[in-house]
Amino acid sequence: MAIPMHPVQSSNISYIGYDYDTQELYITFTKGDTYKYDNVPEQVFKEFKDASSVGKYYIANIRGQYTSNKI
Repeated sequence: MAIPMHPVQSSNISYIGYDYDTQELYITFTKGDTYKYDNVPEQVFKEFKDASSVGKYYIANIRGQYTSNKI
């Protein structure tokens, strides 16, 4: 099953998606790389998606906080 990816307004992030069953967050950066972040609570995804600056939210609340892998 493909995870729906949502476009976002950001200079560094193009798309974000979330698998509610596995709590995996997917982020596609503007340079084209996609990363999967493990064990991200649903609330974090909702706040990320709705943030006035997804880039600032990513830096403050996601980067370095969760295990990630380039996919």
